[in-house]
Amino acid sequence: MNGTSLKEQWFGNVRGDVLAGIVVALALIPEAIAFSIIAGVDPMVGLYASFCIAVVIAFVGGRPGMISAATGAMALLMINLVADHGLEYLLAATILTGILQILFGVFKLARFMKFVPWSVMVGFVNALAILIFTAQLQHFVGETWIMYALVGLTLAIIYGFPRVTKAIPSTLVAIIVVTAIVLTMNIGVRNVGDMGTLSQSLPMFALPNIPISLETLMIIFPYSLALAIVGILESLLTANIVDDMTDTDSNKNQESRGQGIANIVAGCFGGMAGCAMIGQSVINVKSGGSGRLSALVAGVFLMFLILVLGGVVVQIPMAALAGVMIMVSISTFDWSSIKTIHRVPRSDATVMVVTVATVVITHNLAYGVLAGVLLSMIFFAAKISKVEVHSRYDGKRNKRYYYVEGQLFFASVTDFLAQIDWTEHVQEVEIDLTHSHLWDDSAIGALDKIEAKFEQNQVRVRFKGLNSKSSQLLQEIGGLSNGSGH
Repeated sequence: MNGTSLKEQWFGNVRGDVLAGIVVALALIPEAIAFSIIAGVDPMVGLYASFCIAVVIAFVGGRPGMISAATGAMALLMINLVADHGLEYLLAATILTGILQILFGVFKLARFMKFVPWSVMVGFVNALAILIFTAQLQHFVGETWIMYALVGLTLAIIYGFPRVTKAIPSTLVAIIVVTAIVLTMNIGVRNVGDMGTLSQSLPMFALPNIPISLETLMIIFPYSLALAIVGILESLLTANIVDDMTDTDSNKNQESRGQGIANIVAGCFGGMAGCAMIGQSVINVKSGGSGRLSALVAGVFLMFLILVLGGVVVQIPMAALAGVMIMVSISTFDWSSIKTIHRVPRSDATVMVVTVATVVITHNLAYGVLAGVLLSMIFFAAKISKVEVHSRYDGKRNKRYYYVEGQLFFASVTDFLAQIDWTEHVQEVEIDLTHSHLWDDSAIGALDKIEAKFEQNQVRVRFKGLNSKSSQLLQEIGGLSNGSGH
């Protein structure tokens, strides 16, 4: 990256980036608090994470204009770790998550994103939306109709206020109005202060207070691996969306390393693991933010708001935050996928449904992605394993011709061999592979088997039409004892 492009990334759009960063910071506060509550930690853990990650990623990220902070996808993976082992183990898992993500970037694993099919991506996003929505249901337990009315009012303002003006985030307006109503009418509902203390202080550097042992590593590693994978998946998915919105490219491997560095810093300063945020990044770009400055402003202004307005933030009713998170889940869900599910290939629809179901059942986004990718691979292998063999008999020469069409590999050789007649009494067999391709040793083994079977019956076999790659594979693996005619 040369100096010119670096200067452009930082100062090419100062006014747009500053204003967008302020809007993003205002919208980050309710989400950071709500995600902290989902994970079962104090609101400050999410706020410190959002501050650290947004500031650090501004300097080391690979996608200018993208916002990273504490997210619902990551918070959902932390619930059991926090419940079973506490905050210190979560901070250690966050640091390990960062280390794994840096390794992902160093070994350029971002290129494997192309193996995650679109149907899995859609399933991932939809499952995330469902989990965020179901995480809000606990706030309604034991509450009166007032809770439902306040959540309804929050949603009405969120969706209605943009018709008046889009200059101020409607989520912020909804929170202010609902909080004002609760305070002035003295309505007794749970607020942020009931969920944990909000300290009006800057994050302090402190390594997690846990024993450094193999046992500790065994506890945190499964969580860290899941967090690292989901964090990179969501970050690179968001990077692709921002790439499309801005018609610019981004360095995905640098983004992986940047996310890792940001998570290590967050873990060392009392924050939970985070990643890029689809919703906030879209808000940023639509508000005019396109450079690195917008993420820096968002992080710094977020911390400024907490230090100055911390006393007000603790009085925000949980009904308002639940409303905001329900809005996040509604906007995250890909509703077009429901409309088009009957039009896409049945295999793609099945992959999407299995991805969603796996995530909802296991509450682990990484498992859903893994299940979706494996199922896609099986469907793909099934699709390309269809082999057609046409044959023609030449009575004058007493010769049988076979014409093979399709890919020959481990999944297709059984069908291929089933279409060859070993028992026919002919003098010679010619197998034309012009419209085929040999992919692995199973394919070579199938040709060897054909040759051996026919030679047992004193029938000569000739293979023709092998392309150069197939011939090269044949030479490397070593097959066809007589090597004839290929």
